[in-house]
Amino acid sequence: MSPTETIDAEQLDVLEDGLIARFRDHPVLANLPQLGDDQFHTVLLQRRFLSLAFTPAYDLAIDLLADEGALRIARSILREEYPDGSGHTRSHREDMKEDMLELGVPRRALVESQPTEATRRAITGTFDLIAAAGRSDEADLRLVTILRFWGEILVAVEYTRMWERMEAAFTAGGGNRSRFYYPHHVHDAKAHPLASVSLLSTSHSDRLATRLMALLARAPDATPFEEAEEQALRLKESFYDQFRAYVP
Repeated sequence: MSPTETIDAEQLDVLEDGLIARFRDHPVLANLPQLGDDQFHTVLLQRRFLSLAFTPAYDLAIDLLADEGALRIARSILREEYPDGSGHTRSHREDMKEDMLELGVPRRALVESQPTEATRRAITGTFDLIAAAGRSDEADLRLVTILRFWGEILVAVEYTRMWERMEAAFTAGGGNRSRFYYPHHVHDAKAHPLASVSLLSTSHSDRLATRLMALLARAPDATPFEEAEEQALRLKESFYDQFRAYVP
């Protein structure tokens, strides 16, 4: 989109939905149900390290944001990761660990796992992306785009794909025992198009979208949004590329 064009939310939705579909169709994510248990456990164990980097990534973005509305939303999302100040309730990271053990990941494997080089690059690349966004002329727009797309929408895509593999294990005998994967595949997702997002939206991505649209309304064009989403997607793709040998 050139600087002379009016920012069209429907056009941005088309672009964004195309990126979401591209990620959803990544060969590894699309074939998770066909992986052997050991292979699937390896993916989960490596993905855990990205999850551990989620809160410091949000903290870094909060340090770099200047827009007060975006700061309030980012702070509220970060605080939801630790829902109880008394210490009686597990954090989201602990819920993830418990879900992994419920799925049959051996505790010894969790204890002894270490991030691969590809996983390390995905983590450091995320911090580099956020830091570069904070130094740019369109810092708030880029940062909110990254938090929403990298931290919420694409995460929901990952966990939705994983849930296709996990659902039977968590719902056998009735009910749903998942404390992490199921809730995150639901409440991080893009629930409404950018063109119709409202202040009444409740998902993380849609709450961030309300500020995103305000920032886009003040921007000369949507290039920062488009670039940030493409960069965030490439980071996510690079993480899953390390498991391509697991699929045909």
